[in-house]
Amino acid sequence: MIDCVFLMLVYFMVTSTLEREEADLAFQLPGKTESEAKATTIDEQWIEIDSVGQVSINGHPMDSPEAEQLAELASVLTRFRQAAEAARVTPVVTIAPDDKTPHLYIIKVMDAIRKSGLEQIHFSMDSEAGSRTLF
Repeated sequence: MIDCVFLMLVYFMVTSTLEREEADLAFQLPGKTESEAKATTIDEQWIEIDSVGQVSINGHPMDSPEAEQLAELASVLTRFRQAAEAARVTPVVTIAPDDKTPHLYIIKVMDAIRKSGLEQIHFSMDSEAGSRTLF
């Protein structure tokens, strides 16, 4: 019996192939670089609402205040979201209502933003010094 085991051992040793050493490829993988300043890109649109409900985005007037749904605003914001996603930047919308704007118009704007699929909404209001404050 030991003869059979010994013969099998010799057979497997002779017929097996030895591992060949891989050839050395002369190239270096790209390394990681550390940067002090973090590059974050944010694409932002300002939506202003005046006291009578007129909505303008970046200074361009949109739908009339009498409109039930702000379809033009929703369409513009949808294109803005799609362009920001294609560019891989964070889309942000800032709503800047006038002090005397009724809440109805702000809610209409927020509904249009929701329909467009945007998620990051900021609010801005005039401070005493005349500058804008973000919330």
